[in-house]
Amino acid sequence: MQEYGLKNSNANLADAGLNVAIAHWNLSSEELTKKTIELGQGELNDTNALCVSTGKFTGRSPKDKFTVKDAITEKSVDWGDVNIPFAPEAFDKLYDKVCAYLSGKEVWVRDAYACADPKFRLNIRVVNETPWANLFCNDLFLRPTEDEIKTQTPDWTIIQAPGFQADPAVDGTRQGNFTIVNFTRKVILIGGSAYTGEMKKGIFGVLNFVLPHDHKVLSMHCSANEGKDGDVALFFGLSGTGKTTLSADPNRALIGDDEHGWADGSVFNFEGGCYAKCIDLSAEKEPQIFNAIKPGALLENIKFIEGTKTVDYADGSITENTRAAYPIFHIDNAKEPSYGGDPKNIFFLTCDAFGILPPISKLTKGQAMYHFISGYTAKVAGTEVGVTEPQTTFSACFGRVFLPLHPTKYAELLGKKLEEHPDAKVWLINTGWSGGAYGTGSRMSLKYTRAMITAALNGELDNVEYVPHSVFGVLKPQSCPGVPAEILNPRETWADKEAYDKKANELAGLFVKNFEKYADQANEEILAAAPKVAVDVIN
Repeated sequence: MQEYGLKNSNANLADAGLNVAIAHWNLSSEELTKKTIELGQGELNDTNALCVSTGKFTGRSPKDKFTVKDAITEKSVDWGDVNIPFAPEAFDKLYDKVCAYLSGKEVWVRDAYACADPKFRLNIRVVNETPWANLFCNDLFLRPTEDEIKTQTPDWTIIQAPGFQADPAVDGTRQGNFTIVNFTRKVILIGGSAYTGEMKKGIFGVLNFVLPHDHKVLSMHCSANEGKDGDVALFFGLSGTGKTTLSADPNRALIGDDEHGWADGSVFNFEGGCYAKCIDLSAEKEPQIFNAIKPGALLENIKFIEGTKTVDYADGSITENTRAAYPIFHIDNAKEPSYGGDPKNIFFLTCDAFGILPPISKLTKGQAMYHFISGYTAKVAGTEVGVTEPQTTFSACFGRVFLPLHPTKYAELLGKKLEEHPDAKVWLINTGWSGGAYGTGSRMSLKYTRAMITAALNGELDNVEYVPHSVFGVLKPQSCPGVPAEILNPRETWADKEAYDKKANELAGLFVKNFEKYADQANEEILAAAPKVAVDVIN
């Protein structure tokens, strides 16, 4: 085996069962970019970011993600359509087949880690079949110093072999591609897919098990930033709710944009970079992301404007899930190391296309746990014939597909944190519709949303009058600097008040129905926070 680059002198791929021809260890982003171009696997755009295609898979494949069911996981993991069991003996056989596939090949190896708080550091070794996938890992995971690399040993190993195809009939997979997490062997095995997000979310899933289960640390799918006085804010939200936009604040330092832990006295980033959607990206709408796409960044599945090397961010012909990966220091106001203190404000973002929820409301602890488990947003109806209504989406803890444990475990940890920090405020922010549902009303002004979040962060909503929403029970402020009072009461923005009442009752029913699958493991405080479904509703 020929080996190049910086490594621990005791590090040996043979210990992992790998007998490769050439191993490149911990190359720089410049070296990985150059090698990708030499191999004909990518090209530079006009800002000198590396552009690649991930091939058949341009997104994660949740139905092909498995967890090995063994003594560690059998009684802890919430098995079902999210956490699909895989037999240990089948994993061992497939692992050996992947190692045999990589035998005699050239690979790229990276030593990295997750969790910016050193108390929870998780060392990672990644073995990639392509140099650009290794660049992704350099961008997204935390980067050890050269001295740390010389002594680091991995807690977990990722082996990514996109060129290997499983045989479902023999290997126990659903189809040729797979991502399998083994908590006993501490390995994530990926084959048949070059989509880099499988590695990022694979480690996220590991942390979503290890941190709550072993350390009572709340793992969170959220962004986080910090004010000049050290006040930390968290932003939870599903796609389309404004999480990235609203957490990117030039007046606040970015701790991270996607994955965090909340320990005693610490909110810390799991990652060392960002993996941003870039469909319709522009310098005007999201300047921080736009300006971060420079040498060392990786662009996936984009198209150029014809005859140029300028990215056409409006082109979704390959996928709507075009992505940019870059290290967090490409953001001017990023905080390093990427952690702060306990949060003072927590925002749950929802795009309510029904126009029912207030644009801002304060939640009790029970309501916070209920809405956390619900993870609600609504997607605007698409272009299908006959589809005219918004479509509700519920994703527990704002990231159900990444949760190995039952969602109530995370909600109870949140409740415990809020008990320990009674000054922390939880807000529900509706970035969706006002004055009617989608098609009748209008989208909430970003200017008003920013004004409400700023007021909450500055303590300007601490002493105003609040009125409970009679269906959802959340507390609506009756005044907010920079926001017209009538905007704060959604029923007042509707011309047809009876239509509002009917739609509010309908949405409440959808919440209750969704929550049925969690009710048997939810405590009384959470259950009491459910919206009140009634025939006649008055706001």
